[in-house]
Amino acid sequence: MSELVQVIVEGRLARVTINRPPVNALSREVLDALEAVFDDLKKDQTVGAVILTGAGEKAFVAGADISEFPRLNSANGEKLSRRGQEVFQKIAEFPAPVIAAVNGFALGGGLELALSCDVRVVAENAKVGLPEVTLGIFPGYAGTQRLPRLITVGKAKELIFTGAVIDANEAYRIGLADDLVPAGESLNKAEEIAGKILKAGPIAVKLAKEAVNRGLEQTLPEGQKTEAKLFASLCDTEDQKEGAQAFLEKRPPVFKGR
Repeated sequence: MSELVQVIVEGRLARVTINRPPVNALSREVLDALEAVFDDLKKDQTVGAVILTGAGEKAFVAGADISEFPRLNSANGEKLSRRGQEVFQKIAEFPAPVIAAVNGFALGGGLELALSCDVRVVAENAKVGLPEVTLGIFPGYAGTQRLPRLITVGKAKELIFTGAVIDANEAYRIGLADDLVPAGESLNKAEEIAGKILKAGPIAVKLAKEAVNRGLEQTLPEGQKTEAKLFASLCDTEDQKEGAQAFLEKRPPVFKGR
């Protein structure tokens, strides 16, 4: 496994750290390593939650590797964009919840990476934004698609069109950050959230994520049909019976993922 992306699995929790000093820039090698990590984790059916962060307190990921940009043209530019989209889509579709612990700068591709996660925990010292237009391009790793689906369309357009970099408090105010924590505490808060997720029924969490993700791409009536079908599949699991029985017996459930 590449040292650019480090992985520690403890029990059912995986911690994934992007480790490319000084600012954890998303080079092609980092994207390849990130994809390999999530492909491997997907094979481990026991992983129930993933925390994604950047090494150090300076940056989560400060963006793409700009040293690669002078060589871009229409042909390799589309290839680069599709490559980033492909890797980030794997994170978005990962079966278990992925929590971004944002420490420091999350700019450009770094923010797009955080947007591909299910939950964003942001430290107060963080700065986030999509400043690509100041380089004569625009967000190409699905930032133009994910940000307007997360916050208001107008505010998303403002951030994309101006390339503004905002602080953590503003990110929290507009709904870009889900949790706002003191500097140095993003990883601890992410672990706290992951701990709660891991106490829940693993199949229920997995299918709940699928229901939300698929529903966001459907009309409301279609989404409700998807929800009903996924709900129905849960009703044949051992975990569903255990959850109900444990509630009636006033004891903690013992879920087995079956």
